[in-house]
Amino acid sequence: MMENMEDTQAGGDFFELLDRSGYNLQDFLDKLPVNGKSTVPQGTTVLAFHYEDGVIVAGDRRIMAGSNLMFERCEKIIPVDDFSLMAVAGVPAIAFEISRILSQYFVYYRRTQVRPMSLEGKIRTFSKLLKENLTASTSGLTRVSPIFATFDVESGKPSIYYYDMLGAEFQVLSFTATGAGAGHIRDVLERENQWGPKPLAQRCEKDAAIIAMKLLHLSAQMDNEEKNSLADVQIYPLLASVTENGYKFWSDDQLTRLDSMSKEEK
Repeated sequence: MMENMEDTQAGGDFFELLDRSGYNLQDFLDKLPVNGKSTVPQGTTVLAFHYEDGVIVAGDRRIMAGSNLMFERCEKIIPVDDFSLMAVAGVPAIAFEISRILSQYFVYYRRTQVRPMSLEGKIRTFSKLLKENLTASTSGLTRVSPIFATFDVESGKPSIYYYDMLGAEFQVLSFTATGAGAGHIRDVLERENQWGPKPLAQRCEKDAAIIAMKLLHLSAQMDNEEKNSLADVQIYPLLASVTENGYKFWSDDQLTRLDSMSKEEK
């Protein structure tokens, strides 16, 4: 417990350094438009679940403004350190800024404390940054709904955390999803976990990846806000994993093969 408190306190030096250098997250948030309408570009759907080697993280690549498709190649799964990924549904601008600060903070901590930050320190720092986004979140326009997936080298265990817009963290023992298509995805994941051939946590990497691909296709087909999918353009979702070897992303060639396998299993 004392070590976890030290992790959090050591972070204060980093945030004080940001203040002294003239950086303030709230200043960044104040520049975002607040006009009572859903015109701020928003990321749609991301998901994560445990499998036998670690955690699968996946997300579509669309950015919407209301019902309009603004961009179809957004990177909504963001590496934070060698063993951690952040997946976000919500306003990309805020998500990218938070991930950038987190990444720099983890490097700063490792260099000044001569050891990696503990898992508890990581999740509390993430929460602190989201709480700084509270004022903007309550406007309803700049919400960020992130998933934090990490592998704790010290304990040898993977973890998934879901955060609400107030910065409260919730550890996920099986699966989670957030964004426009999250409801459909959680329903299917519950069925797979309870009545599939094996619980999700016992699936191999290939099976877990195929499930993730199918779920994002399902979300795009069923959610009204995602009917702007590009049927004639082969743009695959982002798919990544976090294991004891760190994080990795699937290449386009691997996603092409996975997509073929997922269609063959229908």
